[in-house]
Amino acid sequence: MLKNNYIRKVVDFIGITVGAIIAAFAIEEFLVPCTILDGGVVGIGIMVNNLTGIPLSILTVVFNIPFLIVGARKMGKMFIAKSAYAMAIFSAFLEIFAQMKNATSEYLLAVCFGGVILGIGVGLVIRFGGCLDGTETVAILLNKRFKFPVGQTVLIFNVIIFSVAAFIFGFDRAMYSLLTYFITSKVLDIVESGMDKTKSAMIITNDAKEISEQIYQHLGRTVTIMEGEGLVSGKKTILYCVLTRFEIQELKEIIKNVDSSAFIAISDVSEIIGTHMKKTAKLTNNDKEPTEPKEKTAEKAEV
Repeated sequence: MLKNNYIRKVVDFIGITVGAIIAAFAIEEFLVPCTILDGGVVGIGIMVNNLTGIPLSILTVVFNIPFLIVGARKMGKMFIAKSAYAMAIFSAFLEIFAQMKNATSEYLLAVCFGGVILGIGVGLVIRFGGCLDGTETVAILLNKRFKFPVGQTVLIFNVIIFSVAAFIFGFDRAMYSLLTYFITSKVLDIVESGMDKTKSAMIITNDAKEISEQIYQHLGRTVTIMEGEGLVSGKKTILYCVLTRFEIQELKEIIKNVDSSAFIAISDVSEIIGTHMKKTAKLTNNDKEPTEPKEKTAEKAEV
């Protein structure tokens, strides 16, 4: 089991490395030469780079550090470690690609190919459990605390960034940037499978108490606990919870560490009605609601 966990983590970091390099290539070879912005921290970095001349690689690291510090206490340790690693590789290759000849100076080619390549890179990073942009970390934290939808929060951040860019570089650059963001998002959808979609997870396990407690402590998510019976395996406990795409990898890590034989089914959620019950305080010895199989926790959810 330890060997399998080690191999899985190595594969994750290889995937994150490849994704970060691809994303850095798209930024420096397609977007930066045409003053086309990406969203989030990188978009802010491109604006500051154009105004001050400070290397984008340095700005990306500096701007992302506060977000990592804020997220360190609230997000899973592995998520933060992978995100920090992804950002470091991304920044390093931004500097490398900055020294190379630009792929194109044609705006339309930069938008189309830059958006597609960037979507592939960012999608790979997210698929393997990392994150390249600190604004997404903030969006997740806001989602956990105030129930703001992650996808809509990121979109609001980027609309603000593109609006500022319109006044600094002109409305044509802002429109090119918005089109690039749209293309990137759609490609990311394909690579990562559902950028803005809430996910639901159904877990069939023999260690329901431990898994539900770990989900509650690490993700702040409650679960619905149901009794089931397999045709061959007999009585089983079924856990059901709703979570964001960023929490899927952490959920897998939790389940693998507790019960590697558990059966997991993860699905997209097209619509949610109600309010999700989430952790508002640390779990205490007297707080057994999320872990006792006899008490069914109503699963309310948000996007």
